[in-house]
Amino acid sequence: MTPLVLFYIAGAFALGGAVGVVGTRNVVHAALFLLVALMGVAGIYLLLFAEFLALVQVLLYGGAIIIVVLFALMLTRLQEFSSGVMENKQWPIAALVSLGAFILISVAVARSQGGAITDRAGPGVLLLGESLFTQWAIPFEVASVLLLVALIGAIVIARSGEGEP
Repeated sequence: MTPLVLFYIAGAFALGGAVGVVGTRNVVHAALFLLVALMGVAGIYLLLFAEFLALVQVLLYGGAIIIVVLFALMLTRLQEFSSGVMENKQWPIAALVSLGAFILISVAVARSQGGAITDRAGPGVLLLGESLFTQWAIPFEVASVLLLVALIGAIVIARSGEGEP
């Protein structure tokens, strides 16, 4: 397959997932559509020879963020939300602004020169991996502990009000 065909396939996944996120009313389905959109973006990163960004997209966003979203959904008390919360009377304005942004971006892309990528400009995955696990290991561990404490705190807060009416 040519890179252009692969780009159209990855773009279709990203665009279809994004439309699914916005279009569905079920929050769990929206999270799964977000996963599809993020995988499409990872495919585009691979086509741009950005293997590290594609790997981060799959592992962090596709894995960890979707899991955190699903945990947040499971811990949320659905009785607190009424059916009218998701309705917004400003959706026609948002649709017009979105259409205008789409037209503006389409015109900008059509007028661009569009050169092909022939060589890699950045460092490889091996050099980035060595840097992350030597120079940046401690900041990543601190960030992971901070996220773990925040998740445990969210669980404690959600569980503390279970007995209340």
